[in-house]
Amino acid sequence: MAPPETSGSAPLRFVEAVGRSTLRAVEQVGFGATLVGDSAYWLIMGRRRGQVVRPQPVFAEMMEIGIRAIPIVTMLAVTIGIMLAIQGIYQLSRFGAETQVVVGVAFGMTREFAPLITGILIAGRSGSALAARLGTMTINQEIDALEVMGVNPTRFLVVPSLVAMLIMLPALVVWADIVSLLGAGLYISAELGMNMSTYVDQTLELLSAGDLLHGLEKSLIFAVLITTIGIADGASVEGGAEGVGRVTTNAVVHGITAIVLTDMIFAFATTRS
Repeated sequence: MAPPETSGSAPLRFVEAVGRSTLRAVEQVGFGATLVGDSAYWLIMGRRRGQVVRPQPVFAEMMEIGIRAIPIVTMLAVTIGIMLAIQGIYQLSRFGAETQVVVGVAFGMTREFAPLITGILIAGRSGSALAARLGTMTINQEIDALEVMGVNPTRFLVVPSLVAMLIMLPALVVWADIVSLLGAGLYISAELGMNMSTYVDQTLELLSAGDLLHGLEKSLIFAVLITTIGIADGASVEGGAEGVGRVTTNAVVHGITAIVLTDMIFAFATTRS
């Protein structure tokens, strides 16, 4: 039976487009979940199956994802820390409570801004690189070649990137916490005449292990999202060079959107307990 004709009806065409987009989104989510499950399987069972996850690719990915991102993460973290201090002092000065800016900076950076900004940065930097690399390999039929050689593509391509992301993204968040609080402290010391040691003491007194873990837990979720979205978008490439550019852009947009939405849901859930 032929499908109903919808070309003459704008509302039906709109409904059809929405339905197709929804199905593609559900398919991508399912593919991403499968990637995570397969990655866990090969990480645990790879040695028994004769396809162990070798440390060299993991270290190479850690270098690319983490070490080479330190300069830009440092610059952005220090900038955000100083901006938060500037706005906090400006707003609190209306109430004569400028010294309370330490509270806002300490909690804001460790619980929200450091993991969020770092996750967005890595999504734009490494998530797009994963999508471009996998898209190019898909077009060049290198994925099919791996399967013909008996090499599982998930074990060879996905697991090293996922493991490296799970290690380096939380490490970058910790580094962002340190440098952002240091940058904010230097500005607060200069602006309010507060001794730097006093600032450090107040910050350490305010923060708890739970505040740091709050940001680190989010960074682990972001790491999984960035990797799976980059791989899933790259694997869905169609066409030639234009298709690679399209999936690279999609990986950035989808990654940042997923990070922001997840951050909102995570914040809502953890503040209700």
